[in-house]
Amino acid sequence: MNCSCVSRLDVKIIFHLILPKDISGSGVGLEPMGTVTDQRVIVGMPMYNEEETIGTVVTQALDYVKQVVCVDDGSSDSSALIAERCGARVIRHRVNRGYGGALKTIFSTALEDDVDILVVMDSDGQHRTSEIERLIEPIRNNEADLVIGSRFTEGGTGTDMPLYRKLGIKVINAANNLSSDLDIKDTQSGFRAFSKLAIEKLRFESEGMELSLEMLNDAHEKNLKITEVPVDIRYDVPKSSNFTAISHGLTVLLYAMMTLSHKKPLLVLGIPGVTLFATSAAMALNLVSGFTEQVDIFLGPGLTAIWIGVLGLAMIATGLVLQSARNFLRHILVREFTRT
Repeated sequence: MNCSCVSRLDVKIIFHLILPKDISGSGVGLEPMGTVTDQRVIVGMPMYNEEETIGTVVTQALDYVKQVVCVDDGSSDSSALIAERCGARVIRHRVNRGYGGALKTIFSTALEDDVDILVVMDSDGQHRTSEIERLIEPIRNNEADLVIGSRFTEGGTGTDMPLYRKLGIKVINAANNLSSDLDIKDTQSGFRAFSKLAIEKLRFESEGMELSLEMLNDAHEKNLKITEVPVDIRYDVPKSSNFTAISHGLTVLLYAMMTLSHKKPLLVLGIPGVTLFATSAAMALNLVSGFTEQVDIFLGPGLTAIWIGVLGLAMIATGLVLQSARNFLRHILVREFTRT
């Protein structure tokens, strides 16, 4: 064979194929937990400029499932060609639509192909393909419809996870759980598995990273069973994220806060309202206790206290009205849905 005919792309592919079976450790491959063969299971990966890692991840994933679907979200490098030559089915977006857009394509593909279980994982090597079996086990046992690979459940780890990321995820978890009444410890994990029922029922609007929360809220609204299993997610990969951590965190946190305001307006408006009313009452008591015949001295602060009190009461009343309206509309929708 003439070596001059070997392209740089071919070298990259060969490099991926000869790497040890597990890139998520010290170079020593983990023993596979068993190839999934009894159900139609596919792995879906959003992909954007991941030529350094995609070949290895695809090759490893094919040790556990029969098909890997990569959605190339407008990459400008050789990611798509490498993925295809390593055995993946590649679906291309002409332009970058974002993480949510790529997931929508993955879900529509799984629905069209009548898939039994869909596993979604990152294409940058953060997730261990050897843990695929652990994610799908609760689904195969009819214990869950959506399984999250969690860094924060007992036994889960985030290798070399920066402290600021951990704190940011904790804040997002708290905001989302408060709005949805869920108790998810890792709402931001992209390593997830979905049952056939979840694939059929879940619908999304978001195109960006906030889809991770929208998906959980939609699953909860549709009474799908959600559970978490411990996994190890790495942060020492060549490129752990194409989204900056700060912009990702702010986008998702903003979505969580907006969801909270939509679902629990009484909480969002009521707490500030009570605080303002209490402040007004304290100001009024202070004025009364120091009242003298010089009424004009107390006129300004008195009016301020009244204004703050009225504002607080207005916020509480608005919260009550919005919460009641939401509960009423939800009751009607649920009744009509169950009737049909």
